[in-house]
Amino acid sequence: MSPTSPVGLLIGSHIPPSDIAPLAALAERNGFGELWLTEDLWYTSGVVCAGAALAATSTIPVGLGIQSAVTRHASIQALDFATLAQTYPDRFWPGIGLGLPAWLDQMGIMPKAPLRTVRETVESIRRLMGGETVTMDGAHRMDNIRLAHLPKAVPPIYIGAVGPKSIRQTGQIADGLVASVTGGTDYIAWARALLDEGAAAAGVTERRRIVTFALFSGNEDAAAARTALRSSLAFYLTIMQGTELISVYGIADELAELARDGVERVAAEMPDQWVEDLAVAGDGPGCAAKIEALLAAGSDSVILFPAPFERGEELVRFAGSQVIPRVGPR
Repeated sequence: MSPTSPVGLLIGSHIPPSDIAPLAALAERNGFGELWLTEDLWYTSGVVCAGAALAATSTIPVGLGIQSAVTRHASIQALDFATLAQTYPDRFWPGIGLGLPAWLDQMGIMPKAPLRTVRETVESIRRLMGGETVTMDGAHRMDNIRLAHLPKAVPPIYIGAVGPKSIRQTGQIADGLVASVTGGTDYIAWARALLDEGAAAAGVTERRRIVTFALFSGNEDAAAARTALRSSLAFYLTIMQGTELISVYGIADELAELARDGVERVAAEMPDQWVEDLAVAGDGPGCAAKIEALLAAGSDSVILFPAPFERGEELVRFAGSQVIPRVGPR
């Protein structure tokens, strides 16, 4: 396989479905090495949008990061994934995770054993895509289920995980980890150690990939790029309170104090260093240096999430001309 850029593009659920195909094609033309689609309830269907991105492109891999393990029966997830993997060989990378508890509570489907649920979901999906007939009674009940149309090879399965137990489990059962936005180099190094620990415990010698999502703002005026990103970063920092994404960086108490008065105060008063460390923002050389730092910390690819979101096409072009050429292929 020829080297490709470790810089990818994240197309978030805020993008209208009709805009996904042209944005995916634009990213491929601008040299991005991967595309990832999100599924944020109740915005867009991740697997449908992944299909649109695959249809609009020719060679770039497209990942789904992530789909909840419990919003669909595992056999239906396997059916969707196998269909895309069979239609677009070697280009579709499915991602599974628990999903935000608040969304699951809205539907009354929060599992009592989240780790086991994710494990059983991933394992059953892999078995079904591998051609097995599956009967099980656990997180998903199945009785003699077998897929009719199989991909030529089971695609790599990623897990979206944040905490230590879930990351270790990811190393044991998945091909890679999807690391959420706001994870800086400290978090990635911490996650890499846990992921490798889990893989070693399972007797796995192949490297488990880490795909790191990162908020991205680029501008020839580096200060303007960082300022433009503050509101988006504040929003995600507030959501991620109480997780290791925040505690590993060491800002839990300071963030909690700012967040008491809302996202607006976080955006206005958070230290500039948080923007430096927890996002990819600046001019072309500065953004490339931040990506290289995340790769050195343990990431295998860095997936840029344009912010503010309305500048998506502009930021894709900026990355294609000013950032990607400065980050060597892997």
